[in-house]
Amino acid sequence: MFGLIGMALTFAMVFGGFILAGGHLEVILHSLPHEMMIIGGAAVGAFALSNETSVLKHTWPGIMRAFKGARWTQADHQDVLCLMYQLLRLARSSPVELEEHIERPEDSTIFREYPRILKDHEAVTLITDTLRSASLNYDDPYQVEEMLSRRIALMRTEGMHVPHALQSTADALPALGIVAAVLGVIKTMGSIDQPPEILGKMIGGALVGTFLGVFLAYGFVAPLAQRLTGVRRQDESFYEVIKSVLVAGLHQHATNLCVEVGRQAAPDNLRPSFVSVETALREIKRAS
Repeated sequence: MFGLIGMALTFAMVFGGFILAGGHLEVILHSLPHEMMIIGGAAVGAFALSNETSVLKHTWPGIMRAFKGARWTQADHQDVLCLMYQLLRLARSSPVELEEHIERPEDSTIFREYPRILKDHEAVTLITDTLRSASLNYDDPYQVEEMLSRRIALMRTEGMHVPHALQSTADALPALGIVAAVLGVIKTMGSIDQPPEILGKMIGGALVGTFLGVFLAYGFVAPLAQRLTGVRRQDESFYEVIKSVLVAGLHQHATNLCVEVGRQAAPDNLRPSFVSVETALREIKRAS
């Protein structure tokens, strides 16, 4: 929502200010289709040339994610804490029964209570692989913490491919705008025998290319890349919560304390309150 408001505000302020200053949109509108073809086409071509297929496939979903915002909400963070509580409690009371849940999470009555988490492959495998490793005596808290940190770092690297690609495109757009402007100047020099009023419009049209390159770069693509970077970082915090609970569990802390460690690992704007988490855990105890 705020992304769309930002786009609308950018357009309104730039072109509104231009019109109020006495500018005429006719020159821009006349040159816009050709300049956009040159700049936009070159940008798309360079983007396709410089990125792998996997990045290209995730570009549009990534752009949509930038507008939709972070995937995980405060309620999701509370749900994952409740899920981890149930799994850790089961791991200590009945390891054999836990195996059924971590081997087939899609059939698990525990996982199915949290469908949004169950749909996320990374979250589910992060939990099940770690619990499975612990059942095989790979339970050194420090080694597991290092392993989980490397795994989350790999997820971070993969998730940042699209923002980095968009930022590279933003860096290239001003130069592509200059290319379009130079082509406009070449066209103008080929009509040097025309009267000044015609040459003036042709030069103005050529400068539209420079304007568009800079405007698109710093008004849209670079902010979009920055926004997507922030969204990715917020999403990553969800996995940091899972890691914190798992490592605390391997340290043999009380299950409630493990959950509290995970709650403290959540960002402030996504962290559920202590009271709401305790209330949820009490309801789980009553239901079991």
